Amino acid sequence: MNTVFDKDVKYLPGVGEKRALLLKTELNIKTVGDLLNYYPYRYLDKSQIYRIRDIDPNTSTHIQIRARVESIQALGERNKKRLRVIVSDGSGRAELVWFKGINWIQKQLEAGREYMIFGKPSFFSGSLNLVHPEIESTLGAKEKFFPGVIGIYSITEKLTANHITSKTIFNTICTAWQAVGDEIPETLPRYVIEQYGMMSLTEALFNIHFPSNNANLNSARFRLKFEELLGIQLNILSTKKKNEITYKGFIFKTVGDLFNRFYEKNLPFPLTGAQKRVLKEIRHDFLSGKQMNRLLQGDVGSGKTLVALMSMLIAVENGYQACLMAPTEILANQHLEYFTNLLSGLGVDVELLTGSTTKAERNRILNLLREGEIKILIGTHALIEDRVVFSNLGYVIIDEQHRFGVEQRARLWMKNTEVPHILVMTATPIPRTLAMTLYGDLDVSVIDELPPGRKPVRTLHFYDSHRLRMLGFIENEIKKGRQVYIVYPLIKGSEKMDYLNLEEGYEGITRVFPPPEYTTLVVHGKMKQAEKDYGMKMFKEGKANILLATSVIEVGVNVPNATVMVIESAERFGLSQLHQLRGRVGRGADQSYCILMTSVKLSKESRKRMEAMVETTDGFELAELDMQLRGAGDLHGTQQSGMAFELKIANLGKDGQILALARETAILILDKDPLLTNEDNRKLRILAGKFTTDKLYDFSMIS
Repeated sequence: MNTVFDKDVKYLPGVGEKRALLLKTELNIKTVGDLLNYYPYRYLDKSQIYRIRDIDPNTSTHIQIRARVESIQALGERNKKRLRVIVSDGSGRAELVWFKGINWIQKQLEAGREYMIFGKPSFFSGSLNLVHPEIESTLGAKEKFFPGVIGIYSITEKLTANHITSKTIFNTICTAWQAVGDEIPETLPRYVIEQYGMMSLTEALFNIHFPSNNANLNSARFRLKFEELLGIQLNILSTKKKNEITYKGFIFKTVGDLFNRFYEKNLPFPLTGAQKRVLKEIRHDFLSGKQMNRLLQGDVGSGKTLVALMSMLIAVENGYQACLMAPTEILANQHLEYFTNLLSGLGVDVELLTGSTTKAERNRILNLLREGEIKILIGTHALIEDRVVFSNLGYVIIDEQHRFGVEQRARLWMKNTEVPHILVMTATPIPRTLAMTLYGDLDVSVIDELPPGRKPVRTLHFYDSHRLRMLGFIENEIKKGRQVYIVYPLIKGSEKMDYLNLEEGYEGITRVFPPPEYTTLVVHGKMKQAEKDYGMKMFKEGKANILLATSVIEVGVNVPNATVMVIESAERFGLSQLHQLRGRVGRGADQSYCILMTSVKLSKESRKRMEAMVETTDGFELAELDMQLRGAGDLHGTQQSGMAFELKIANLGKDGQILALARETAILILDKDPLLTNEDNRKLRILAGKFTTDKLYDFSMIS
């Protein structure tokens, strides 16, 4: 049943067609409900009203007065125009001045009328002045919303250009509130509200927009954050339950001669305790009769690929094919080389399929794949093409899974009539709260130990004034036969951003390390993929001393001889990105170094990031700190992660406790009612449907 809550926002007084279109295109506000669910991003405390004579001339904070307009006067001409308004509250007079928007402001004011005035005070010859203050009439229905804390709403440049300000949004919300009355539909079952002593939705929406005190504001925030996170968790966990009911997994019973021979004769080094633990978790999934959906997290160099290979051997021994999809050709080739070397003498056929595979070679591979002769296939996006047909695909591994979209991954999963076991791997440490949200439908394994012989990378922080010291350090490493990465945040210079760029860097580096004695290569994001791959291949083969690059240098590329990573303008990067770049070195037995170059003038946050990088090499610890500093959105783009919804009020970096509570609640609810079919849970079914992340499992489609 449609209510005022569902009404088009254009029908609200003061909105109309033009403003409604702007609200829709700029803020995605279409209905009255959308408007009331557009929350302030910060608040101003306007609960105190000052008398003009009591205002301290030394005050530096904004103040609010309630005063009557005595006179309105436009002064000056053309570019020097200003609006001068004298107001009085009975205790004294104040002068209000505007230099911009004069015509629009003048139309809002009327001599003799009383207004609420909010701004930063200044005193001139003992008289109170407020420049460009906020001003609002005390007449009309909005008056009851004045006392207390006032919300400030995010506004785009286009809205501002069309005279739609934060105050406009606030006023429109006041109008909407009066229109809605008691027609706001509750979205949570009564038993959930009572369990946590939460506000009703009506109370929460009122107090998020018009809080009379901080206690009410905090209660409103808790209710709205909990609801948002509960909806997400219900969607994720119900998808997992539905998959468990719908898809039965292949059972891999045998761990036989092939696996044992590899373990005894071909294993390059003893497995760490973490690798053994993860293999046991995967083995348990293979025997469970349920389809495995597992996320394998492991820092750079922790041995994820070896675990992947050993688990593929189990699939092969049980008569199934396995495949591994990598995001780039250079990584796919690296996996092929690694697998081929480790499987020497075991008789397992491993093939490679990429965009560069010749037509004749492609046809050969596709024929052998259909016949079941190829047991392990490694490839790029080429694996998801329709003409790639497996005989009996039982196991799919996706490397650096965040580089692939949901639909790309799904196309690979559907390469068999029955869905194969899935393992997705990432070297990007994922904070716990983000993992619960983005990958909550997956079981999670973590490799948190480095293999024997790997030395932690030493991280140093140099200011630009220490550049000669850095260059001398590089020279010494090159004389030892080592190689060096130097990474820049920009390809070209920018007037807006004062950061060292790759073009300037190349000129400087080639002067210090001139050819032909030294060879310097360049790789950046605007180059064609084939050019990037060629540059990385040359560097990997040791045919260059220095590689200058932007952050496009691939995750997982293995250059054991590279021992130095220099990151220019390191303050430009987030912690997770810095850690990923640091992971490009430290892959051999020699001591490796990461040098963070920054300007002397650092913000408090940037300095904290540099200190954290120097102090720890724990990627998970850094990821948690990074999310607290920068927020989840900066860590994982929605397109990469598959996170198709937008958080309106919850913050994954700060609301971990609420998220854990929401997840716990969702688990308890779904244990009793897996498909949310009970009458009490109909509201939760609708709520979960708002956060659908995958068209294959759209909650609204459940009958």
